Amino acid sequence: MLELKDISLSVENKANILNKVNLKLLDKKIYVITGPNGSGKSSLARIIMGISTPTAGNIIFNGQDITQLDITQRAHLGIGYAFQSPPRFKGIKVRELLNLSMSSGSGEDKICDLLYSVGLCSQEYLDRDMDASLSGGEIKRIEIASILARNLKLAVFDEPEAGIDLWSFNRLAETFKEMHEKTNATIVLISHQEKILELADEIILVANGGIERNIPKEDILRKGFIDDKCKCRANCGKAGDKNAECIG
Repeated sequence: MLELKDISLSVENKANILNKVNLKLLDKKIYVITGPNGSGKSSLARIIMGISTPTAGNIIFNGQDITQLDITQRAHLGIGYAFQSPPRFKGIKVRELLNLSMSSGSGEDKICDLLYSVGLCSQEYLDRDMDASLSGGEIKRIEIASILARNLKLAVFDEPEAGIDLWSFNRLAETFKEMHEKTNATIVLISHQEKILELADEIILVANGGIERNIPKEDILRKGFIDDKCKCRANCGKAGDKNAECIG
């Protein structure tokens, strides 16, 4: 499916963000990438999508070297990405966005199902504009619905829980389960949330610009499987402080 070979990413006048990362993702698996803030999680996801270009290394997708392919070319290969802070689109309605995302032949019922899967009522949102009238959480959920609408081989979600209320978050977790069961897509989720971590076939712990260790599914519910630095679910800045009480 996807292989990262000696991937590095550096920025001028700064230490390496990623340093010789090697990673293999298999077909039809759920992977959760977790780790402390600033560890390189989102940078790793952006490199997979082609938003960022690695300083060194190669990216192989289904046997093809895609290191130099741009976002559009990777999208045509079946790779999709949901941003932590999604863009807004003036002059387009929710209905139109989801229609563009879906394969031909899908109808109104499918759009309604997609909105429900992310906790939104279709009657209230189909004809809303994708502009500043929508909250950050609403935009986030609609973007996730647009990713779910596509027949993807690899779907990457950067902190899908950000800005989403508890009910919608629980519904979203169920949606990822359903996506895993009903499609052949490999799903990559970047998250600190325990409920998301529990979905994983494998947890990838990123720290200090590299992959510290992988955690198989059978160890997920074992007490203490997550390092203290990953237990903070609210990104409150207290991760790693054993004496601090997480506010998440």
